[in-house]
Amino acid sequence: MKINTLLPNLSILMAIASSLCCIMPVLAVLTGIGGIASGFSWLEPARPYFLVATLLILGLAWYRKLKPKKGVACDCGTGNKTAFWQTKTFLGILSVLVVLFLSFPIYSGVFFTGSEKRAMAKKQSQVRNVEFTVSGMTCAGCELQVKRRIDKLEGIAGSTVSYEKRKAAVQFDNTRMNTDKIAKAINSTGYTVVKYKILL
Repeated sequence: MKINTLLPNLSILMAIASSLCCIMPVLAVLTGIGGIASGFSWLEPARPYFLVATLLILGLAWYRKLKPKKGVACDCGTGNKTAFWQTKTFLGILSVLVVLFLSFPIYSGVFFTGSEKRAMAKKQSQVRNVEFTVSGMTCAGCELQVKRRIDKLEGIAGSTVSYEKRKAAVQFDNTRMNTDKIAKAINSTGYTVVKYKILL
């Protein structure tokens, strides 16, 4: 694949990735599949990097498309027809799509009716954050084991585990899960929950 084709495609993929954490909740509500909404929330901290990378790649694609070719005064009369995906028109269309994806968080509310907005607010009100202090973890393998055990539980919206801080932060749906069950799951790995606190 030529670099002139690769750069625009890469820029659109980066734009989608940068807004995936915002797009998935909308798709989840519109399709009625709530479970996938939290699966991409881990991308949110990387969003600024995706934005910068997207703009750099798109800028490079435009630079390569607009810079004059060395030693070629004109490609008139050569009879070589350029493929559509290698034209300025295609790059322009991709640029518009990239802008739409990058700005998606700004206009995402347009896709929700009043009842869907209330449903999302209700779902948010059911999410609880709890931080467990866990003893016995000594390496990344330990934290991975604890995280996998937590993530297998029903109603878990997300979790982060750090053996260095001796912490496990868990987001869960309080209508489907509770702190005692999470603590029991952590203890079943061989590590011990010393205490926990509910976060706002």
